[in-house]
Amino acid sequence: MARNLRWVLLIVAVVSWCLVSTLEASEGDADPLYKSCVDQCQKTGCVGDNCFQHCKFSADGKAIDGPWYMQEPLYLRWKQWDCQSDCQYECMMTREEERKRNGEKPTKYFGKWPLKHVYGIQEPVSVALSALDLAIQFHGWVSYFILVYYNLPLQPNRKTYYEYNGLLHIYAIIVMNSLFWSGVCHSRDVALTERLDYSSATVLAGFSLILAIIRSFSIHDKSAKVMVTAPILAVVATHILYLNFYNLDEGLHRKVIIGIGAVELVVWGVWAALTSHPSKWKLRAFFVSSILTMCLRMLDFTPYKGYVDAHALWRAAGIPLSYLWWSFACDDAVFRTTVLLKKSK
Repeated sequence: MARNLRWVLLIVAVVSWCLVSTLEASEGDADPLYKSCVDQCQKTGCVGDNCFQHCKFSADGKAIDGPWYMQEPLYLRWKQWDCQSDCQYECMMTREEERKRNGEKPTKYFGKWPLKHVYGIQEPVSVALSALDLAIQFHGWVSYFILVYYNLPLQPNRKTYYEYNGLLHIYAIIVMNSLFWSGVCHSRDVALTERLDYSSATVLAGFSLILAIIRSFSIHDKSAKVMVTAPILAVVATHILYLNFYNLDEGLHRKVIIGIGAVELVVWGVWAALTSHPSKWKLRAFFVSSILTMCLRMLDFTPYKGYVDAHALWRAAGIPLSYLWWSFACDDAVFRTTVLLKKSK
């Protein structure tokens, strides 16, 4: 047991190293050439030979120089692209091409690496991976649902023997909601989609920690559950209110999510080290994989071919992790149902 705990502490130390080993990059949006390009584009509507229809319209889609009935196509307004967004993107790509020809390294713009758009989608690889992860989560949830309601015995009142069944259903809904808004935000990063993405991610992080504590410590007493849940929900609610009504601070949000995730991993890690669960190897694999995935999230490098960045790799790593989690959840349901059936006889 002591040896296993030493391994847990060692891995937690690796996480701490990952948190402080991120790379620094200069801000390209402060570049005078970039700023001049954007200003000129907003006046003329063009960057070189590329001209944008959006610059003929105001932010609400009405024509600036033309009759009131002339409006931008609805599908373009729905994506919320406007003159400023197009100018910033085209100037960013143009400036990066110039930097590449001059032998300079790529840089960040507004805190993010330049990524190539596909049909107006800002981060196409991350969107595709978020959608795939959502599909894996849905498949895992359906498989779990079929297992507990059709393949395992039920109580006389048609309820499952598995005492954590309700928590897993709530978790499934929360994680799929988070992945949906993550995909939307990667498609078009505006204030509204950021708020929805950050808020849903915060709810997921908080509930995942609640689930980890209740399952790892086998908490069944209702008052004990309230004592565990209340302070976590208070932190989650405070953070969401801060982001939505005070300051949409990406740096603070990242720290909060990582902090909650680190506590969750410590809880799972301690249980994985001490438990005699028949599927403990899956729990340990999930724990180690989560550690590596968190480190991957903290990486920061220039996007490969302009499409694949560290965030996309983190999304890709989450797909097998989702499958492993639901596999363990199914095994845990079988294990606990078997134990409770023996006790009831």
